Amino acid sequence: MVLTFVQKNIFTTNTNKSFDIMKTNLKRFRLRLIMLIALLVTTSLLPAQAQTTTVKGSVTDADNGEPLIGATVTLVSGKAGAVTDLDGNFTLKVQKGERQIKVSYIGYTSKTVTLGGNTPIIIKLSPESNALNEVVVVGYGTARRSDLTGSVSTVSSKDFNKGQISSPEQLINGKVAGVQIMSSNGSATASSTIRVRGGASLNASNDPLIVLDGVPLESGGISGSGNFLSMINPSDIESMTVLKDASSTAIYGSRASNGVIIITTKKGNGGKLKVAFTSTNSVQTRAQMNKMLSTEQFREVINRDGTEAQKAQLGTYDTDWNDEVYHTAMGTDNNLSLSGKAGFLPFRVSLGYSDQNGLVRKDNMTRYTAGVVLNPSFFDNHLMLTVNAKGAVNKNSFYNGSAIWAAATYNPTKPVYQEGSKFGGYYEDVNGEGNPLTGATCNPRGLIDQRDDKSTVKRFIGSFDVDYKLHFLPELKLHATMGLDIAEGKGTVYVPAEAASLYTSGGSDYSYGPQTNSNRLLTLYANYSKYFESIKSNIEATVGYDYQYWKSTTPTYNTYNAKGEQQSVVKASDYRHVLLSYYGRLNYSFDGKYLLTATVRRDGTSRFAKNTRWGTFPSVGLGWTVTEEPWLKNRKTLSNLKLRVAYGVTGQQDGIGNYNYLPVYTQSVDYSQAMINGQYIYTYRPEAYVSDLKWETTTSWNFGLDFGFLNNRLTGSVDFYTRKTKDLIATVPSAAGTNFAKSITTNVGNVDSHGIEFSINATPVQTKDWEWNIGYNFTWQKMKVKNLSLIKGGTVTNTLAGPKMDNYYIQTITEGYEPYMFYVYKQLYDKETGKPIEGAYADLNGDGQINSDDRYRYHSPAPDYIMGLTTSLRWKKLTLGMNFRANIGNYVYNGMAMTTGAYEIQTWSTAQLNNMSVSYLKTGFKNRQYLSDYYVENGSFLKLDNLNLAYDFGKITKWCSLTLSAMVQNVFCITNYSGTDPEVPSGLDSSFYPRPRTYSLSIGLQF
Repeated sequence: MVLTFVQKNIFTTNTNKSFDIMKTNLKRFRLRLIMLIALLVTTSLLPAQAQTTTVKGSVTDADNGEPLIGATVTLVSGKAGAVTDLDGNFTLKVQKGERQIKVSYIGYTSKTVTLGGNTPIIIKLSPESNALNEVVVVGYGTARRSDLTGSVSTVSSKDFNKGQISSPEQLINGKVAGVQIMSSNGSATASSTIRVRGGASLNASNDPLIVLDGVPLESGGISGSGNFLSMINPSDIESMTVLKDASSTAIYGSRASNGVIIITTKKGNGGKLKVAFTSTNSVQTRAQMNKMLSTEQFREVINRDGTEAQKAQLGTYDTDWNDEVYHTAMGTDNNLSLSGKAGFLPFRVSLGYSDQNGLVRKDNMTRYTAGVVLNPSFFDNHLMLTVNAKGAVNKNSFYNGSAIWAAATYNPTKPVYQEGSKFGGYYEDVNGEGNPLTGATCNPRGLIDQRDDKSTVKRFIGSFDVDYKLHFLPELKLHATMGLDIAEGKGTVYVPAEAASLYTSGGSDYSYGPQTNSNRLLTLYANYSKYFESIKSNIEATVGYDYQYWKSTTPTYNTYNAKGEQQSVVKASDYRHVLLSYYGRLNYSFDGKYLLTATVRRDGTSRFAKNTRWGTFPSVGLGWTVTEEPWLKNRKTLSNLKLRVAYGVTGQQDGIGNYNYLPVYTQSVDYSQAMINGQYIYTYRPEAYVSDLKWETTTSWNFGLDFGFLNNRLTGSVDFYTRKTKDLIATVPSAAGTNFAKSITTNVGNVDSHGIEFSINATPVQTKDWEWNIGYNFTWQKMKVKNLSLIKGGTVTNTLAGPKMDNYYIQTITEGYEPYMFYVYKQLYDKETGKPIEGAYADLNGDGQINSDDRYRYHSPAPDYIMGLTTSLRWKKLTLGMNFRANIGNYVYNGMAMTTGAYEIQTWSTAQLNNMSVSYLKTGFKNRQYLSDYYVENGSFLKLDNLNLAYDFGKITKWCSLTLSAMVQNVFCITNYSGTDPEVPSGLDSSFYPRPRTYSLSIGLQF
């Protein structure tokens, strides 16, 4: 009966209650009245300090007066609470001195009410702005979510990923449909690959445009920095908005083909002073490692398959080289912020200190950050100013990358140290003269200890925003932004002369840099917004101008050995470019249900010649909010239903260099001059160029549907998109007979892609003590190369591409196929044992011989399906959260198993043995099979990225509240892939730095 009654109240209007319900309510009233009298009598006998009063009231919808069932009513102090019943009523005991209660309900804006003398009280809640009227950041302004016609996803700070977060992109990993974020490896200084809808290019950049507080950041990095984005403190970020389709991204024109990520940082709240401190301390341990032979297995293999000379090289030790290279890594991240208002000046000041060691010894990232935001307003909020300044200093220590390979392959029967060793006390394999073996692997611990590679990187990002709302025409707002992003990176490298790794050259001791990057921005735009009641129309128009200038310079520097002898000269570099832009946008809505967004942007870049410099990028988006129609409006079941369609053109000019359209000559460096008449003369080498290089453009369609049920307790969206990229900026072989490089960057070919995105968020349970939130997103995407021929109608082009294994390319770009598919031979197997037959491949073209014509395209590193699942369960003040991610259909080339899985590895040196992959026990290969499809493995996986448990103590004193959390990151990975990690850049697993499992404890204090 209860369930039936609840459903009736949710799905029907129920304006007239039945006689039975009235009798039930009357009985309830009598019972409550008796209880109230008893309570008053009891409390009158208690001491004054223990007196309580009973507050009764009801919670209703502010628009239609309907009772809200299950709304939470709590004292602001957090000491007591109640939940509204089937009629929206509540009863709450309030201790003397308590003056305020807080009322909250899913889909509605929470309200704090000051108690008076009258009860019962009626509290009316308005539909929550976060549901439909949420204001989201878009290009050059903001918009209500209900007015959007494009595909836009926003993740706010309360929904960010938890734990040890060193870079902003990690906050939203797995949270947004169509967005794939993959760290390059497990290093503390590792960068990330970010792809929005898979990217739209081949050789040009596929990175999305990052906009920080209105300042578009330049892609790429700087000397001495593994991850340039890590210099933005994640603790300062308020929200991250991803613009995915052309309707939302075209306002950024030439840089928006790969999507846009808008980062908005926290600002002063203008209220009382608030102080917040958080500290997260972590321990990182090894999760999955390379699967190599144990010492016992290694001895068995050498004694069984090795020569007498090889058997004689077996030592008597049992050394775990992983223990010598890897260690348990500690980390700490601490942030302090003060926000409030000083006189007329709202402000926020923040300080951050982070120190994170990596799993590999000497891998460390230490970051110091500071931020100041001032956002005063004048003339009754007609003039608003925002000064935003953020500075960071990163001190990095880089690990020796060779040590990861060495730890996996060095002879486990040899010792770490050797008394009297001239290599700094480390054991090394030597030749007859006592010198290191040529091309041999060096002692892994020596590689770590005997190399110091450090850098210091400084970055400042600042902006000054002016918003002026005209007094005589308040609908018109003028805006100006002046931005500056400047960075400097430099470092030192030292290897002692006795180190075996650089023994023949006498070590290394030199400084590099400083490289200086600067990015200057001027943005001017005018925005007009007005609602015309007579025609039920809202019009918002924006026109603007951008000027952005980038410059990157590095001086010439010399490298020296530890004795101070010059080894080489690294030439100077100077790159700079300018982008000028004019843009306009019109947003129109009629009666709140018919929506139009039209944008156009015209960009001019110095990267192209005058006749191809300018590009025009238009878009149009239409929306229909079906639930605003009279025949669907005010339905309890269906809260929101909106249909969207968008078309647009965006561009690309990043990742191609700055001077590819110019005839450039490169001067020879010192010690590389030509001798003419007894004198050394500098020579000049012409570089390849294409004078008519032009924009790479992407034309896209997006069809979307947004939905919401039960007062938006269940919300979601579905999008289908297509993209066609033409005039690809691609690197292709140079024409025969030229003396340029073997390849040249030009406009050639087309790439098509399409996909489906689905996301859903729900709150299945919400009571006073229990709340369960769940979010799921799904992406299916495909990409195909349509044309790569310089001449229309030419032969099908097949270009070897991607990473190499020794001198073998393992991937290809071919017309009619996905880009970067593995290009391999089809392995043949023994029918009886099922083992692969060494050197036996299928004759796929049937010509009776096995050659490169028999290679075939076999799967892609890109996943077919990407999924993310986030869930949190709250019981009273205890919250359990989990974040899952899954990729399906991605394949990985197990390069580590191929390279070390054949006995050939023991013949590299006559005086050194090398450990081998356990793959050898399965195959018994004598020689490496570089291009066998045996090593292309299914990398589909399910990962539990984050498991966190938090307890909100609330106010522990009158002036302080406390939150404690415990977290585990990289909890587990379910996969059939046999290597270290199925999620590797470019699909090649070769000496991969494993991602750590991280255990963290976090404390949060609010004052």
